[in-house]
Amino acid sequence: MAKDTKERILATALEQFSQNGYAGTNIRELTASLGLVKSSLYKHFTGKEEIWNALLDEMTAYYEARFGSPERLPQTPGSLEELVGLTMRMADLTVRDERIVMTRKVLTIEQFRDERAKELATKRFLTGLREMFSAIFAGMMDKGLLRRDEPAMLALAYTAPITALIHLCDREPEKTEDALTQIEAFSRHFIKTYGAQAKRVMEQKPQDGC
Repeated sequence: MAKDTKERILATALEQFSQNGYAGTNIRELTASLGLVKSSLYKHFTGKEEIWNALLDEMTAYYEARFGSPERLPQTPGSLEELVGLTMRMADLTVRDERIVMTRKVLTIEQFRDERAKELATKRFLTGLREMFSAIFAGMMDKGLLRRDEPAMLALAYTAPITALIHLCDREPEKTEDALTQIEAFSRHFIKTYGAQAKRVMEQKPQDGC
C-alpha cells in the first residue's frame, strides 16, 4: 500500500511539474489532487526537492529501459531496413509514451534552473543519442552495411533533425503524424546516402570526360 501511494505521488508530481514547472507546483495542491493530507505525503518524502530527485531517478530508469542509452545499447541492425525500423520504434515511443513526453517537457522547462535537469537534458537530447548512434553506426560499418565514415559525425547528422522533429511534436501535437512521416523519410534518405550500396554506385559512375 505504501509503495502504491509513493508511486501515485510521483506520477502526479510528474504531471504537475510538466504543466507548471517546479516553481509552479506546490505540496498543498499536489496532496489535494491525490486526496491526501500533507502528513501522509511526508511519510514518503521530506518535501518537494526529494520528490523532484526521486522522480528524475525513476524516469531516467524508465526511459533507458525502453529506449536505450550509451550504457544499454540496442542490438546493431542487421540491415539498412532494420535501421529504419529501429529509428521509427524509438521515435514512436518518444512521442506516444505519456511518461516520456512529460519527462521531456519537465527537462525542457527546468534545464535552466536545475543543474541535474540540465545534465539530463543534454544527455537525453544530444550526447546520449549521439553516443548511441555512433556505436550503432560503427557496428553497421563493421558489418559492411554503411560506408566508412566518422561514426560520431554521422550520428550527429542523423539525430539532430530527428530531435528537432520530436520537439515539434511537443509544441504542436497535431503535427505528430506528419513529423513521424518526415522522420521515416529522412531515415530512408540517410541510408540511400550512406548505405554501402550508395558507395558502390558512386564508384561505378563514369568520371567526367571519360
